[in-house]
Amino acid sequence: MTVSRRVFLQSATASAGAVLLDHVPFALAQSDLEKTFEEIRANLLKMVNEERAVANVPPVAMDELATKVATRHAVDMAAAEYASHWGRDGLKPYQRYSFAGGTDATQENVSSADNTWSTKLEDLIQDTAYFHVRLYQEKPPYDGHRRAILAPQHTHVGFGLAVDQLRLRLVELFVAKHVEVDPFRREAKPGDQISVVGNIINRDHVLNNVEVFYEPLPQPPELSWLRQPRSYSLPNESRMLWPKLLPPQLYVDRTQGVVDVSTIGLFSAPVRFYKKEPGIYTIVAWIRTKKSEKAFPATEVCVRVE
Repeated sequence: MTVSRRVFLQSATASAGAVLLDHVPFALAQSDLEKTFEEIRANLLKMVNEERAVANVPPVAMDELATKVATRHAVDMAAAEYASHWGRDGLKPYQRYSFAGGTDATQENVSSADNTWSTKLEDLIQDTAYFHVRLYQEKPPYDGHRRAILAPQHTHVGFGLAVDQLRLRLVELFVAKHVEVDPFRREAKPGDQISVVGNIINRDHVLNNVEVFYEPLPQPPELSWLRQPRSYSLPNESRMLWPKLLPPQLYVDRTQGVVDVSTIGLFSAPVRFYKKEPGIYTIVAWIRTKKSEKAFPATEVCVRVE
C-alpha cells in the first residue's frame, strides 16, 4: 500500500449489494464485476463475523433485501456527491428498508471517500476493509457504528457499494429478524385503524410492547444539508401499546392493555393512525428474552398516511 493510498483512507469519512459502477473512469470487464462485488461482500461479512465472535455474539448472514436497499442508497450517494443516512427523497434507513418490503428492525452504517482511483479487486477489498475497520474501532461515547456491528440482536446484514468517478461509498445495513409480520397495507388515511399481526420466531423471546412512532412526511433535503454528517433515530413522538392483562391487573396508567398475545408467540396489535396531519407511522415490536427485562426493537414497519 502506497503512502498516497494511506492519505486516501485517512480522508475517508464515516456517517453515523450487488454493486453498481456508474461513470467509472477505469477499464473493468463487465464479466468481472459481479465476481468482484461478491468477493468484497464476502470479505466484509467475514470481518463482521470475526468481530462478533470476539464479542461473543452470534454471527450474521447475508440478507438479499438489505443488500439491494443498501446498494441503491450507495449508488445515489456516489452519483450526487454526498454521504448521509438520509436519501435525496428525505427517507431514513428504516423507511427505505420498510417501503422496499422489509418488516424487520435495522441499523445503518455509512462510509465514504471522494478520491479513489482504482477498481481493481485487491484495491476495493482493501479500501472497504479500512472503511469498516474505522467504524469498528470507534471509542465510547462516539461508537454508534461499532455498536451496530456488534449488536447481539442482529441476525443479518446487507452491504451496498458504489463507485462513481472518484467517489466510493459503502453502506452496511444490519437487520434483526425475530418476528414474522403478516402482510398489511402500507398506505392509509388519517384516522384509519389496522391490525398488525406478528409471530415471534424464537420461543425464548416474548413481546414486551408495541410502539407506534409518528413523523411528518419527509421533504427532499438540500444537498448541502445531506453533505453534513449527522446521526439518525426514530422520531420522538410515539404511543405505547401494551399486552392485555387479566383482570383485575392494571398498568400504572390504569389500563389493561390492548395487544392480544398468545402463549406460542403470536400477537395482534390494533394500530390507529391518530393524527389529522399526514405522516409516516413506524410500528415497532419490542421483544426480550424470558430471562431479561431489557427489550430490543424487532420490527420497523412503516405506513404512509395522507
